[in-house]
Amino acid sequence: MSGATTASTGDSNLRLPTPTLDAEFQSLLQSIAAQGGYAYSRMAALAVAGDQGAAEAARDMAWEQLHSGPWHSVLPVWRDAYSMACLHVAQIHFAAGEFGEALGALDMALIMGGMLLRKDLHDSVLLVSSEARKKTNSLEASGGFKSEKLVPEVPIDISEVLKILPCRSLTSRRVEKRTKWNHLDYLNAVAGNRTVPVEVGKNYLCSDWKQELVTFSKFLERIRTKKSPSMEPTYLAQHPLFDQINELRDDICIPDYCFVGGGELQSLNAWFGPAGTVTPLHHDPHHNILAQVVGKKYIRLYPSSLQDELYPYSETMLCNSSQVDLDNIDKTEFPKAMELEFMDCILEEASGGAMKLIPLPHSEGGVFNLCFRF
Repeated sequence: MSGATTASTGDSNLRLPTPTLDAEFQSLLQSIAAQGGYAYSRMAALAVAGDQGAAEAARDMAWEQLHSGPWHSVLPVWRDAYSMACLHVAQIHFAAGEFGEALGALDMALIMGGMLLRKDLHDSVLLVSSEARKKTNSLEASGGFKSEKLVPEVPIDISEVLKILPCRSLTSRRVEKRTKWNHLDYLNAVAGNRTVPVEVGKNYLCSDWKQELVTFSKFLERIRTKKSPSMEPTYLAQHPLFDQINELRDDICIPDYCFVGGGELQSLNAWFGPAGTVTPLHHDPHHNILAQVVGKKYIRLYPSSLQDELYPYSETMLCNSSQVDLDNIDKTEFPKAMELEFMDCILEEASGGAMKLIPLPHSEGGVFNLCFRF
């Protein structure tokens, strides 16, 4: 780096590839200084020389700027400053052979940082992950995995399922798949050391709902054991996981159907959650294609023309969500919701070798949004 630093206690051969940072380092520091970031610029200059304390101080300064107000008001240069500081921190950990710490810093940059250094971050993740696998003798992502399944493969008993689903459920079709994403060894080998944002709590409408940052392996363990520190379900929801972890992105392809009519793909998101995870009734701004990769999920869809009868929240942040709890509809408060027509199904894994994407009915307007629910 003007960026490619090494720590005095590390291996001088362990260096992260940062060509964009090398080229943009001085101009980026000048832009940061122009926004009052003189102290940050001094710390960043020391970080290049391998000063871990300075690198962490620069990262903390940028972090404070990211939280100085509403996210949309944060200047883009501070997001790039945060990415740069994370790269410096990651480089120092990497040179010292501390691969987990290096990946954690890189993931925070991918989650919270700007776009300028995105390629440097992804290339660095690939290198750190490769070295980490050599050190731990993890299974390679391309290997055959026959270990414990994340979700047990058991036949579905519709009569039992109907006992816990909302009334009048499963009047529509059922859709049916199997993938290596149900193998814990594979997921841990590819992404176990990566840091991801998760939600903890029944759903985002509950008062005790919160967000956490955990490693993917810890998150998978919570799903497998059905235990979290708060005993509430942990959910990785609507996160651009494939932008962050490119190795998982390589496992999927976008169907041509997404581009019918000249539309553009707006986002590619993943949902991972344990049994019992519930997303409240809500309206999305885009069309969706929803695929079930592992396990099963009950889906219920109402026509967009019934929006008022589903009593949306009046608050701006929740105006796309319904106040109606389908598991326990308050007939007095929400009388119109009782007899509304809907379509529903149990979305399942498809059978065969490759992932199968199932188009579902959608509301009018917008373009296709490719989603994955786990």
